[in-house]
Amino acid sequence: MYQGFYNLTSGMLTQNRNLNVISNNMVNIQTPGYKRDKMVTSTFQEEMLYRTGRQSKGNPTPLAVTSKIRTATQTYVNYEQGSFEQTDGIYDFALGGNGFFTVQGQNGTVYTRNGSFGVDAEGFLALNNVGRVLGTDGQPIEMDNENFTVDSLGNIMVDEIVDEETGETERRQMGTLQIVNFADYEQMHKEDYGVFTTNQAPLEMEEGETAVLWKTVEKSNVDMVDEMTSMMSTQRALQSAAQVLKMYDQIMSKAVNDVGKA
Repeated sequence: MYQGFYNLTSGMLTQNRNLNVISNNMVNIQTPGYKRDKMVTSTFQEEMLYRTGRQSKGNPTPLAVTSKIRTATQTYVNYEQGSFEQTDGIYDFALGGNGFFTVQGQNGTVYTRNGSFGVDAEGFLALNNVGRVLGTDGQPIEMDNENFTVDSLGNIMVDEIVDEETGETERRQMGTLQIVNFADYEQMHKEDYGVFTTNQAPLEMEEGETAVLWKTVEKSNVDMVDEMTSMMSTQRALQSAAQVLKMYDQIMSKAVNDVGKA
């Protein structure tokens, strides 16, 4: 009887945590570069059930393995690439392939797939609420001219007039986006605003391994249909556990107040 309280209560807590994960995915479906989370559950403290006689308790017969508690094991991040959306915004970038943009966060370097950048008050390329975007030289990229172009390698270049009489121009490179990748994504920790942190050293990426798409953003890889299906299934499991738990409570109350008095 008491085992049911453990099963149902742990199930309710686990399903409630799963609802939080699903809700967060749905909220960020329009966030560029967002990667879907998935919670994985498992049983806790498995025990062997035995059958013994009423009189003699010797030589018990093993019946089965059971667990009283179900709990969340880990929340995994799905790093699958999302689809691309052309925005025509001059500060929008996307990565076609593996890798992350490098951003100078408040507490150190962070990494993101969200290339919906802007320019801060001092004229540096930045990710809103996070920090300045870093170039291959490890320094923030200053955007002192809006008439720039970007190639597939992430080179940000601008043509400047050097002779007004002849109209002669000279191409200047303002910076190159620093794109990095890592060997083990499981060692990456997801933070707020869709950024990641890790203690791993970045891998050396070959030239052209990942293409930079300009005036484009990568959409989130969240599938609304899948999330809605998971949410309905989780809500039903939560409601069922709550109803059965209420029945358990009523039975225990009756056993104590009525049967116990007889």
